[in-house]
Amino acid sequence: MSGQSKTIARLPSRLAVLSALLFIAASAIAQQASAPIDAAARTLVEENTRGLPGEVTIEIGPLDPGNRLPPCHTPIAFLPGSTRAWGAFSIGVRCESPVAWTIYLQARVIVVNDYLVAARPLSAGQIIGPADLEHRRGDIAALPDNVLTDASQATGRPTRQALAQGTPLQARMLRIPEAVRQGSKVTVFSQNQAFRVSNTGRALNSAAPGETVRVRLPNNQVVTGTALHDGTIEIGP
Repeated sequence: MSGQSKTIARLPSRLAVLSALLFIAASAIAQQASAPIDAAARTLVEENTRGLPGEVTIEIGPLDPGNRLPPCHTPIAFLPGSTRAWGAFSIGVRCESPVAWTIYLQARVIVVNDYLVAARPLSAGQIIGPADLEHRRGDIAALPDNVLTDASQATGRPTRQALAQGTPLQARMLRIPEAVRQGSKVTVFSQNQAFRVSNTGRALNSAAPGETVRVRLPNNQVVTGTALHDGTIEIGP
């Protein structure tokens, strides 16, 4: 085979290598950097956890370093559906320009604070006194909802059920005066650092402070929130 023929024979393989290198280079250039994604997600979680009691720690899983997402001009973080920034949850990040895409990161919010437990076994109907309560410190985001944190929330209240020693105390375990009565007109609201939205509706069940309430709005939509001491209902973000 002549030298010219050998050169022609090598061209396809050289072109293939060159194409592969160009593809790798283009892919590297097009890859979404992790820093803007983490910043958008962290900012949203910080906004939703500001004001929580105790020591708040935010952990956000990293973006896949091998991602092939086109770089986004302005990543937008959001909490899917009724997700709240508490415990373990997913946080979404979407891009609208120049190419639309959406990804989800795993996140965790740790809230270290004091909470109440039964200092000894308690019988159903027993009136709780100071000696029946003990403070512990831990991640309240990993405990059942509405764990009590202040002795005044439990002292003088009768228990609804027998409680074992060491049980974290929840509002639902005690007979606490109702903050919301079934059928009553109530105010529901949702808020973050930027705005507050409120509406009125009818409570579908009675609830003490910290307990869950279902409310029917004027458009017949039913929403679920948490009863507060003043009788209002807070809807999660």
